[in-house]
Amino acid sequence: MRTLYIDIETYSDRAIDYGVHAYVDADNFQILLFAYAFDDEDVEVIDFTAGEKLPERVAEALVDPNIIKTAFNANFEIMCLASVFPELIKPEQWECDKILAHYHSIGASLATVGKALGLPEDKQKDARGKRLITYFCKPCKPTKRNGGRTRNLPEHASEDWEVFKEYNRQDVVTERAIRHELEWLRPDKSEHDLWLIDRKINCRGVHIDMALVDAAIKINEDYTDTLIARAKELTGLENPNSVAQLKEWFRLNGHPIASLNKETVEEMLKDDNLHPVLKEVLRIRARLGKTSIKKYIAMRDSLCSDLRAHDLFQFYGASRTGRWAGRNIQLQNLPRNYIDDLENAREAVKSGDMEWVKLMYGNVPDTLSQLIRTAITPEAGKKFVVADFSAIEARVLAWLADETWVLDAFRAGKDIYCETASQMFGVVVEKHGQNSELRQKGKVAVLSCGYGGGVGALLNMGGDKMGLSEQEMQHIITRWRKSSPHIVQFWYTLEKAARRAIQRKLSTTLPHGIKFMSSHGHLLVRLPSKRYLVYLNARMGTNKFGDPSIVYDGVDMTKKAAGAALAELETYSGKLAENITQAVARDCLAIAMKNVEAAGYPIVAHIHDEVVLEVPDTDKYNLDEAIRLMTQNVDWNEGLPLNAAGFESYFYMKD
Repeated sequence: MRTLYIDIETYSDRAIDYGVHAYVDADNFQILLFAYAFDDEDVEVIDFTAGEKLPERVAEALVDPNIIKTAFNANFEIMCLASVFPELIKPEQWECDKILAHYHSIGASLATVGKALGLPEDKQKDARGKRLITYFCKPCKPTKRNGGRTRNLPEHASEDWEVFKEYNRQDVVTERAIRHELEWLRPDKSEHDLWLIDRKINCRGVHIDMALVDAAIKINEDYTDTLIARAKELTGLENPNSVAQLKEWFRLNGHPIASLNKETVEEMLKDDNLHPVLKEVLRIRARLGKTSIKKYIAMRDSLCSDLRAHDLFQFYGASRTGRWAGRNIQLQNLPRNYIDDLENAREAVKSGDMEWVKLMYGNVPDTLSQLIRTAITPEAGKKFVVADFSAIEARVLAWLADETWVLDAFRAGKDIYCETASQMFGVVVEKHGQNSELRQKGKVAVLSCGYGGGVGALLNMGGDKMGLSEQEMQHIITRWRKSSPHIVQFWYTLEKAARRAIQRKLSTTLPHGIKFMSSHGHLLVRLPSKRYLVYLNARMGTNKFGDPSIVYDGVDMTKKAAGAALAELETYSGKLAENITQAVARDCLAIAMKNVEAAGYPIVAHIHDEVVLEVPDTDKYNLDEAIRLMTQNVDWNEGLPLNAAGFESYFYMKD
């Protein structure tokens, strides 16, 4: 099949940070350059700013189902081109080479992938692009020197414009080279179909209740002004929000402090001997630190002309498991809500009366934080059906390891935390009955111990805040491992298979079709769904304890930069179990997404293992049917006891 490689350069006065829909939604959006190449032909560049037209052979190819159209981050090209040439864009005929790179567990940017693959210099991304994109593709600040203009055009820097065209041409060269390097392992049709569903979800977007968003931003401003005014009154400082000024004020008042960070402030507030005025200033400082409304601002700035926020999900964003990553508003880390009367709280905030919100709910920043989810609403005449897989990772892990008692508990609809505690302590544990105090220990064990976690894992789950000593936490770990021997054995079976593939280049096939193998210098893990996990350049190395360990090259997910260079990472028995379990859980969600979409339940968002469906407000569309669709097994996950729970609502929330 022939391939048409494409890369475009564009202009918009809206930042791409809020998604391509918002970017294209700008009145002054424009495609500047269109670089393309058929197969291994020379790359051509069309300069739309010079009045050049799309060649007829390119226009015909764009609608030809026998020609694959591809780009690095194809969603961008598809959306931009569709805004100008809507009749020529058929998304189902496109493939995305950024997704191909993610599938191989290589970084997210064109430059990073090119370097990771060791492409020759003439096929690497042109490093001159960053400056030229800033100059030609973004608004500029009007100055006397540039005649007060707000945009740079080709005629303002004709030599740079010619360089920019070469930069555009080189992107196609690099993209094509990357595709050639990675074609030995490509996602199958089911992943392409899932990518198309992901595109639909990002195109639908979520409807935003702007009355709530605007009111929340205004109330936050009023509340901040009130706090600062009171702080000025107490301290006499011009800017009591200044760390330097505030530290000097404390020094002059006999309380020199090295820091005003959250931990120091909390510790000082525990001092019963601290002067009341100093305490009040510290409380104001703490409250000012909690008045973050970044999510509301992101919702406002993301809004398109259809009153919806789009492009909230990155397909294959987590390259080691294939799970989605959040973008833009970042729905994956929204604050939870605990207010009982969310509807009344929403109305109180929408009134715009800060004093009323304070009187009704006390803590203004916390109230605003809890209502962030509820700013996502269905359109008039529709409702949300929200369904969430129940304990999906615990179910998948037990199924993969054949931990029979766990599977039997799930199939019988029992409380897994009670059943775990019963296995651990050899007594009957009931949620509100016999030995109920042990249920919490069962819960901590389920959430912390499944991937080989030790005391550190329990601490991350808040074990110390539950009043557990390190000795008690170690006791929980020991009892859990004794009660779940098949899961423990599963960890070591995985690591043994991985080492066998790396050191001896031998394949190992495990139950449920999991297969470890070595190919092209990488460790591959075939999942039950026949999808692959890739551990790039896997080899034996040494861990921080000086012991032999499996290491590989990958993007360090703890680093903030999405295009960060590859680093040497370590994996081991429990981490392999975690990656595989989460990858299989992701594949279960993929099945669920395809099922609900096919049945006419459009997905507008999905958060971890939960789907948000925006459907007509009739009984025909209901939670029971959505759960039935979500929990259907297919051939490869037969016997996995799936279940889900959820709710119907006129705004999004955490049930």
